[in-house]
Amino acid sequence: MSSVIGILLDRKTYLGILRKQTGYEHIDYYNQAAVELGMIPFYMCLKHVNTKSALGLCFENQKYTLKRMPIPKVIHNRAMTLSPTSQQKLQAIAKISQVFNGQNRHDKLYIHRLLRASTESSAFLPHAMKYSRENLVKAMSRYVSFFVKPTNSSVGKGVLKVSAMPDQIWQVWWSNQLPRQLAEQQTIDFIDKKVNGQSYLIQKAIPLSMYDGRPYDLRVSVQRGDKGQWGVTGIAGKVAADGRHVTNLAKGGEAVLCEKLFQSNGFDPAVKRKQVEKAALQIAESLSQQIPSISDVGMDIGIDDQGAIWLIEVNGRDQRYQYKHLNLNKTFYRTYETPMLYAKYLLSK
Repeated sequence: MSSVIGILLDRKTYLGILRKQTGYEHIDYYNQAAVELGMIPFYMCLKHVNTKSALGLCFENQKYTLKRMPIPKVIHNRAMTLSPTSQQKLQAIAKISQVFNGQNRHDKLYIHRLLRASTESSAFLPHAMKYSRENLVKAMSRYVSFFVKPTNSSVGKGVLKVSAMPDQIWQVWWSNQLPRQLAEQQTIDFIDKKVNGQSYLIQKAIPLSMYDGRPYDLRVSVQRGDKGQWGVTGIAGKVAADGRHVTNLAKGGEAVLCEKLFQSNGFDPAVKRKQVEKAALQIAESLSQQIPSISDVGMDIGIDDQGAIWLIEVNGRDQRYQYKHLNLNKTFYRTYETPMLYAKYLLSK
């Protein structure tokens, strides 16, 4: 069955397909795109996969059938493979199948180093360094404001924001608590305790453009499509909740149309959007030279108060639901259709 495309999901999402409880994954859009492209989606989770075959759900003739099938020639990975066992299993499958977006949780410091080495992308990077107590002291002497964030997490978990105040006092935002004001040594001790030996980085804060008195950034969906080329599928604005230091929707942020945000800052919406798209494509090209399987990412991009573009981070598994919040249903659909177009392209090679 040459037109079968494997879609690898987390176990919980996979088990929710028949109950139509798949969290943020809009499985119907995969099915719709597959039918329109003359392909058969085969949903799998790693638990039911060996190196020759997989037990999974095949969507054909508008219904699901549980089948054991040979490993599909092309697989789009949407599963988070964090344990060594699941990573080994995925690597074994990748030897017999073209798995795209195989590794989809990338260490933020590693990505920063890769992009720092690229002349096309380094201009978009705020300064960052590995967390250590010594580097924290350095950051406090160099920056007016900076973030301390885990190198390996998502949706804004565990992020601290630190800003200098008068009289050697520092304001520290942590979780959804009100910011606390601490003396220098207290600040160092507080942050060090929260980091607690885990892998963190320190990143200089960008003076983000504001909307309604709250900072915003952009989620930019960058995907490979029908000819294997990178393209920007969609852009959505994310505005931080009142008094919060992260813009993630999971942390109370609000989705706002990017054109509305650009206009509110006096930027020409069409020009600014083109600039953001160009930057995102340059970053994606740079990354894919180092990580060939990367093909479907969500970039968090900030625009400072002068209009300059900065990369905040790259998410290897874009959750896409910001478009649903904004009723951008065509864009939301295209974020599912584009990987299917890429899968069809890979099958034809």
